[in-house]
Amino acid sequence: QVQLVESGGGLVQPGGSLRLSCTASRSIFSINVMGWYRQAPGKERELVARITKGGSTDYGESVKGRFTISRDNAKNTVYLQMNSLKPEDTAVYYCKGTEWGTPDYWGQGTQVTVSS
Repeated sequence: QVQLVESGGGLVQPGGSLRLSCTASRSIFSINVMGWYRQAPGKERELVARITKGGSTDYGESVKGRFTISRDNAKNTVYLQMNSLKPEDTAVYYCKGTEWGTPDYWGQGTQVTVSS
């Protein structure tokens, strides 16, 4: 079992940047995939970005070229660098860990609001 805690959310103007962090309660070395998902009011939760143990990445179409996911196994942390933010990026952002053979791990979420 592992607990995930997100941080770094907040209010930012359109065009601005934020960096989200997801810190785990233990080593993430064995966690096969770490990802960021988001859910806006009235919408389904959707993939933002994910990264494998080997460093392969995958992004949702709407964030490609603007967001970057990275993982620091030594710090038990996954980051999401978000640039050129748009109002439609407003959502609660969740961190998820997938370890084969166990239920997925989810954080409690952090609010990102993009507004002038």
